Amino acid sequence: MRSILSFLKPYRVAMAIALLLMLVELMVELFHPLLMSKVIDNGIMQKDLPTVLFWGGIMVVISFLGFVGGIVNSFFAAHVSQSFGFDIRKSLFAKVQSIPYADFNKFQTSSLITRITSDVTQLQNTVFMGLRIMMRAPLFMVFGMVMAMMVHFQVALILVLVTPLLLLLLIWMMKKAFYLFRSVQERLDLTNGVLRENLMGMRLIKALVRDAHEIKRFSQTNEALMERTMAALRLIELTVPLLLLVMNLSIMFILWSGHLQVNTGDATIGQIVAVVNYATRIAGSFSTISMLVMALSRAKASATRVTEVLATTEDPANAELKTSTPQVTAGSIVFDQVSFQYPDMSEPVLKSVSFQARPGETIALLGATGSGKTSLFQLIPRLYELSGGQIWIDGNDIGAFEPSVLRSEIGYVPQEVMLFTGSVKANILWGKDNASMEDIMEAAQKAQIHETIMKLPEQYETIVGQKGVNLSGGQKQRISIARALLRKPKLLLLDDSTSALDVRTEAALLAALRTIQCTTLIITQKIGTAIAADKVLLLEEGSLSTAGTHEELLAQSALYREIVQSQIREEATLHVSITK
Repeated sequence: MRSILSFLKPYRVAMAIALLLMLVELMVELFHPLLMSKVIDNGIMQKDLPTVLFWGGIMVVISFLGFVGGIVNSFFAAHVSQSFGFDIRKSLFAKVQSIPYADFNKFQTSSLITRITSDVTQLQNTVFMGLRIMMRAPLFMVFGMVMAMMVHFQVALILVLVTPLLLLLLIWMMKKAFYLFRSVQERLDLTNGVLRENLMGMRLIKALVRDAHEIKRFSQTNEALMERTMAALRLIELTVPLLLLVMNLSIMFILWSGHLQVNTGDATIGQIVAVVNYATRIAGSFSTISMLVMALSRAKASATRVTEVLATTEDPANAELKTSTPQVTAGSIVFDQVSFQYPDMSEPVLKSVSFQARPGETIALLGATGSGKTSLFQLIPRLYELSGGQIWIDGNDIGAFEPSVLRSEIGYVPQEVMLFTGSVKANILWGKDNASMEDIMEAAQKAQIHETIMKLPEQYETIVGQKGVNLSGGQKQRISIARALLRKPKLLLLDDSTSALDVRTEAALLAALRTIQCTTLIITQKIGTAIAADKVLLLEEGSLSTAGTHEELLAQSALYREIVQSQIREEATLHVSITK
């Protein structure tokens, strides 16, 4: 919670002004009943109109001061709370960008969205209430009792006895509500997750007619959220009426006791009216405090969730550059007995992998699903840190490179193509945002996508829909490759990035890559790509089964021969079915 409150430091002056104006409102509320008793006892009961007008005028003046103070207080409270929320959201978003990729998956996407939106909204609303009314309610309860006792101690004694007991009840409710509202936010995460999956997979849902299933799945999650929220609100709904019942009984007792005191001459009507007025306002303060308790409980739960993200260790790529960091020059790669295990897994996905890629070579990686190909790729730009062994780039240990320097020399095309809403040009510029139009077109030509782009309605300015929805799979892959080539990288990593390309287009792409001065690693399932490579690495259950050229593997590896023969049979079967 302390880290969250630190975001309020830049607004200390505005907070001080807001709190000062809140105290002005409080003083107006505290003195109103006292002035009212003087109007009754000294004016109305004595039939003294000038006295009524005098004290009534004072009440009007201080009421106007309270009105002005309330308006200005609201202005400063809104400024502080909205600025506070803006700063936290900005820091959260920056933190998400700087979280190491290995730690990023600790948070679900839907949970991060909820934390940046809903949780921060809870916090800024609580800050606004804190500067507007939060302090005023408990302060009025304390000083209201003091003022009531100053008016008439015996009649006000019931307030002194009852109010502390009700405060203890509120504190218990706040502790209980914290855990309930934390559970509500977690359920909101799950609901947002289901909603996000549904919206992103709408095409598949429509194609497979899964509408009813998705409605049922969302209804179940939404129902769980409703039940958790009702459980939390039910606690509030049971406590608040109890508080008000006790306070109303106290007011009735004050009226009864005041009646006796007036009859015996120990109290005046004005005094009784003033004490009742204080008691009524204290009862209203309890109602306000119960609402504040709910807000504080939700804010505490939200603050815990926000702090979890802010406390995450930053990616070393975001640290300041060391003066002695090596540079990628030629692009040679050496894996020396490299092992890797994901943090949340018990078994390693890579086991003592060793190979060498010389500058300018093209290396093809083959293997069954789950053999560790993508995991191997992710170690090169240091998205994950290796568990054992060493990786050398241009003769330097990979750990000696600043991640940002290393990644700036790598063109990485992941297995799952990701395009952003915007123009084709803007998507390619993700590779290098200060590139010229000539560089963009050159990269597109090498990626075999230039001619296709020129046929689009607005050519390079054509807007790409969300995730490239208006493009084919092959077009999206080639735009992603153009994005990587725009960087003019020393190392090019293509993670099954040609799977949607036809044989002719892929051959032209591989030929174009040969003209680029970079070391290329390609994860592929196509034997044609392996034949065109300088070297083929065959991974099997996380280990390097064999390595060599296509011809060498045909002679040495039974598994490789089986892969080749299976693809030949598939192509022959497809050819026969087409001719029929």
